[in-house]
Amino acid sequence: MTDRKPPGVSFETWVEQQIRQAQERGDLTGLRGAGRPLPAWDPDETAYDWAIAKARREGVSPADMLPPGLALRRERDELPARVAALPSEDAVRAVAEDYNARVEAFWRRPAESRWSPVPGLADVDALVGRWRADRPPPAPEPPAAEGAPTRSRRRWWQRRR
Repeated sequence: MTDRKPPGVSFETWVEQQIRQAQERGDLTGLRGAGRPLPAWDPDETAYDWAIAKARREGVSPADMLPPGLALRRERDELPARVAALPSEDAVRAVAEDYNARVEAFWRRPAESRWSPVPGLADVDALVGRWRADRPPPAPEPPAAEGAPTRSRRRWWQRRR
């Protein structure tokens, strides 16, 4: 329906003509929900509730709908849980420094509005300290087996005698 309403034709007549043409083409047959009433409107439902329900129906996480500043704040709050499963201190530092680089890039962009949230940097040393504290202490090395003493190897000039 990209046609413009021609001048001199009433809006109602033009809309009715568009609907009739769509029915003739078969564009309105076999639509999902045809013949059923519209879902009831809940007057207590807010726009937020509607958006969350729509996101869930579409299979989208509501966290993916956050503005960039809030998404970065949320990611900073989830960093400790995310780095807990990492195998090494270097990996923890790399994740935290990657986050901080993205925050600094966000700071350099023009603000979307003056009320947009500004995320803060992650404390890399505190994350590493928490990661170390959550790790079990390393297992003590088993003592060396006391077996037969090893013979010292004789040098070539000592063998000639």
